[in-house]
Amino acid sequence: MQFLENSLMELITRTSTDLPPDVRAAMKHAIEAETPSTQSAQALGIIASNIDMAAEDEGPICQDTGLPTFIVHTPVGVNQLVIRKAVNAAVAEATRRGKLRPNSVDSLTGKNSGNNLGEEIPVVHFEQWEQDEVEVKLLLKGGGCENKNIQYSLPCALDHLGNAGRDLEGVRKCLLHAVWQAQGQGCAPGALGVCIGSDRAHGYMLAKMQLFRTLDDVNPNPVLAKLEAEIMDEANRLGVGAMGFGGNSSLIGCKIGAANRIPASFFVSVAYDCWAFRRLGVRLDPQTGAITRWLYRDPDREVERMTRGEGFPLTGREVVLTPPLTEQQMRALKVGDVVLINGEMFTGRDAVHKHLVNNPPPVDMNGAILYHCGPVMLQQNGEWVTKAAGPTTSSREEPYQAGILRNYGVRAVIGKGGMGPKTLAALKECGAVYLNAIGGAAQYYARSVKKVPDVHFMEFGIPEAMWHLQVENFVAIVTMDAHGNSLHADVEKQTGSALAQMS
Repeated sequence: MQFLENSLMELITRTSTDLPPDVRAAMKHAIEAETPSTQSAQALGIIASNIDMAAEDEGPICQDTGLPTFIVHTPVGVNQLVIRKAVNAAVAEATRRGKLRPNSVDSLTGKNSGNNLGEEIPVVHFEQWEQDEVEVKLLLKGGGCENKNIQYSLPCALDHLGNAGRDLEGVRKCLLHAVWQAQGQGCAPGALGVCIGSDRAHGYMLAKMQLFRTLDDVNPNPVLAKLEAEIMDEANRLGVGAMGFGGNSSLIGCKIGAANRIPASFFVSVAYDCWAFRRLGVRLDPQTGAITRWLYRDPDREVERMTRGEGFPLTGREVVLTPPLTEQQMRALKVGDVVLINGEMFTGRDAVHKHLVNNPPPVDMNGAILYHCGPVMLQQNGEWVTKAAGPTTSSREEPYQAGILRNYGVRAVIGKGGMGPKTLAALKECGAVYLNAIGGAAQYYARSVKKVPDVHFMEFGIPEAMWHLQVENFVAIVTMDAHGNSLHADVEKQTGSALAQMS
């Protein structure tokens, strides 16, 4: 199988950088359904531009390339050990080339392997079949949406919906709740893969397997087909909107399967995926490993651009910010303002925040901007180059953020999905703001980074290091201001009321 590794490398590259046609079509529909000039429409415009940029530059659509999950079907007699070895080699090479972010972290030591390999990573599921080709499907599902997976044990009580029983009506309530609880943290508009039944472990696996269906298919089970259509309709009337900004497009797909269960258990398992729905597959010649055909895409068909312009045309009303920032500047901002950042910022996510609780920062952060981001970085000609740089989910930093604002004079925090009451209170107290960048828009924001002057804490690994970035026209929206206002809290309350009307 002399071509196997190259074929798998091509699969990984295409999956990471080019959305399949069914997802593109669903996102076009979401864009058309949104009210023009709203914050959700602005977010969708950036998303559309990012999809085009990623395909053109062969750069990761989202900087969080997730935990690679391969589903492999082989004819009887094909050596699966050879395939597993080739998968590992292709994943490591794709990481070296910047198509995947190094995401494999030892759960005991916290050390990043640097090549996406390690205990049980990547995930590879093998099954035999009676066809004469090898089939490999790949799903790249990032941490933001993975963290919004949810499992329900019926009967249960749900926020705003009341009791959910052991029937299809109870399942319906669970799925609407799953969309609502994700808000903007899972990079809406999202997609649901669902398993009704099975046990806790296998139910999640079967839910994820539903994400390998195309978004435009029809469930062969008429009962489930009806439920899928109902969820799509109701979820898009909840008002979560793109990035949780409020709006008409909250869900681009709902795929439901059912499995038998034992009498004592009734689980509803939900795999939540983001708009950057990265899933592709190939058929391979079992003798050579060469690609015989693609699944989900036709390589001979020209990819239609998602946008004809920049996707986010500037109006001249944007507020230009040049760090170091002052308290006066921040208190002049209000929720809904669009800002353009020119100058320096520093990245910092989980490891950096934890470190700063008990240790001073390696740089002067008074008036600084702290960006919740784990970029994809490559060294070229002795300098670091940013290959992907979208925001990570900010809620994970809620235990630390207020202290960092108070202790170090940070004036702006950038992330996605918003933060909680402790951070909101600290923003008001300190005169600082939270800026929402558009989740998944890794190429859009990478183009804003003009230089990487320095990096600190490389011992944390590339995603968790503290990167010093020089940016130009970096676009973000004020969603939590220095006056105690939070768009995220408002949308959660409004959508909770809409959810209650669907009980």
